[in-house]
This record gives sequence, structure tokens and C-alpha cells, in this order.
Amino acid sequence: MKKGLFCAGISGLTGVILGAFGAHVLKETLVGKGTVIIWETAVLYQLIHSVAILWANIPLLASSPAATKWAARASTAWLIGVSLFSGSLYLLALGGPKWLGPVTPAGGIFLLAGWICVLIFALKSLSDNKI
Repeated sequence: MKKGLFCAGISGLTGVILGAFGAHVLKETLVGKGTVIIWETAVLYQLIHSVAILWANIPLLASSPAATKWAARASTAWLIGVSLFSGSLYLLALGGPKWLGPVTPAGGIFLLAGWICVLIFALKSLSDNKI
């Protein structure tokens, strides 16, 4: 069970990173090969299952005040991240102002921060052998 939170953290963190990597660094390659949808599907499934791994470990998150603190930090980071990242993309897709473009990566930073909170708690609990 201890390793479940670590797995969720690694999977979620790398899912966000690979999503950004595909959208920016590999964009031309993926478009050229016609594989953008394949990459996006891989990222989607990875992130969905990262959340599933996290959900399966909810009893660990409710087991101590430290866990509650890190879960709250992760949740706050994810809420801010989704609001900035997805919110700016929704508005841009509807023709919103171009200045919203830089808001998207700021949201991505908060998404990463949430997964890092999960990893920090998992690593602390593993090293403290509290869970």
C-alpha cells in the first residue's frame, strides 16, 4: 500500500510532463507522423489511471494529520492548476484573447506541484515507516 501513493505520484507527474512534452517539444514530429491523437490518448489514459491509483490509496491519505496536510496541498494545487490550465485552453479554443496563452503553462506548474505533493508525502511515509 505504501508504494501505491508513490506510483500515483510518479505516474501523475510524468503524465503531465509527457503531455506538455508532446504538445511542445514533439509537436512537429507527432503532426508529421499523424500520431498526435495516439500521443494524446496515451497521456489521457496515463492521467486517468494515475487518479485511479491515487483513489485506491485514499485510506492512506486519511490515516494521519500529515497525510491530510499533503492531500490538502495537492488538492489546492490541482484546483488552481486545472482552473488556469484548462480554463485558459477553453477560453482560447473559443477565440479568447492571446494573452491567455502564458496562463496555460502556469496552470501546468500547479498540476505538477500537486503530484509532487503526493510524492513528498509518499516518500516521507516510506522513510518514516509510518504507514
